[in-house]
Amino acid sequence: MICTDIPAPSYLIFSNSVPHLLYYSHIPTALVALLMGFFVYFKNKNLLSKILLSLSVVFVLWLFFSLISWTSIDSDWLIFVYSFFGILTPFIFILCFYFVYAFMSKNDMDFKLKIFLGSVLSFASVFSYKNAASFDLVNCGANDGGWYSMYFFYGTELFFALWILIYGIYKYVKEKTDFRKQILLLIIGIELFLFSFFVTGFLASYLMDKGYVNNFGLEFYGLFGMTAFMGFLAYLIVKYKAFNIKLLGVQALVVAQFIIIASMFAFTTSATNQILIGVTLAGTTIMGWYMVRSVKAEVKRKEELQLMSEKLSQANDQLRKLDNAKSEFISIASHQLRTPLTAIKGFVSLILEGTYGEVLPQVREALNKVYLSGERLIRGTFVQNVLDTAEDEG
Repeated sequence: MICTDIPAPSYLIFSNSVPHLLYYSHIPTALVALLMGFFVYFKNKNLLSKILLSLSVVFVLWLFFSLISWTSIDSDWLIFVYSFFGILTPFIFILCFYFVYAFMSKNDMDFKLKIFLGSVLSFASVFSYKNAASFDLVNCGANDGGWYSMYFFYGTELFFALWILIYGIYKYVKEKTDFRKQILLLIIGIELFLFSFFVTGFLASYLMDKGYVNNFGLEFYGLFGMTAFMGFLAYLIVKYKAFNIKLLGVQALVVAQFIIIASMFAFTTSATNQILIGVTLAGTTIMGWYMVRSVKAEVKRKEELQLMSEKLSQANDQLRKLDNAKSEFISIASHQLRTPLTAIKGFVSLILEGTYGEVLPQVREALNKVYLSGERLIRGTFVQNVLDTAEDEG
């Protein structure tokens, strides 16, 4: 069945009612989400990167179905894609909460909490199926019920957005290290996305019900929140090495320029403009590639110099320890060599002076030899040569 002459009250407006903002809000946003998701995943395949990749893929699926709902006039396709909106939308918010939880707690959530999130998603699937079954084949629009709207807007999106905000504030207040800055940036970025996504979608639905607008074009503006969120994540990676990933600011800048220039194809229909945009895109890509190579080489040199500096500092510390050990050895050696000789000389002197009684002439002669030998050892060069040799070798 083909949808034509669609009345304004319908949930979706298709075909010839496609706004120009559609492609600009969907395609660049999808590229940004996928690039960040896959980049983080392939750099570090841990729990956080898997959640972020899942979030990116689910969000891009939502964008893909949204594009179909705006451009297709086939009722079978429209019923098919519409049945997924009620699942994908809460799934996005659930994955955002999962991501924030894993990032801030630095651990996976317990099984009971996963059961709760799975139950919420199951209820969303039931509501989505019921509303897809009530799709109006005549007007090619959905007959949203009050209970579905309440669950869809208030029960899921708003609930998880507020839960993330409260949990983030709690973790921020509790944290005493520099990790607080990362928590703050993450909460600002993800709430900017979630609330813009929720508010624009809700306002679009409300204004359509009141007859103030004839389509859901207002929700396009909320999609840019995902780009802002990914920008915050890129800053966390560049500034704080989040996800244990090293990302250069120039890499993020080049990718952003590529996406912005490429998205201009959605606005132009002139062949000349398309050629100019293509040339600009190619030139920017080539220059960006060389710039990234140059900066990476410079960063690599700085890292090598830093590594050499650290090794030199460690070597200096080791030399300082060796020098202290040498000084201690010389002090001990000096004491151990001089003290016995001084004692021998002293006692011989006392004996010669008659302190311990009269000394026979032949004994005095032998003692004089001992005394003179000790004197030569103490005042002479032997002991000092031994100490100097030890000091030079140290």
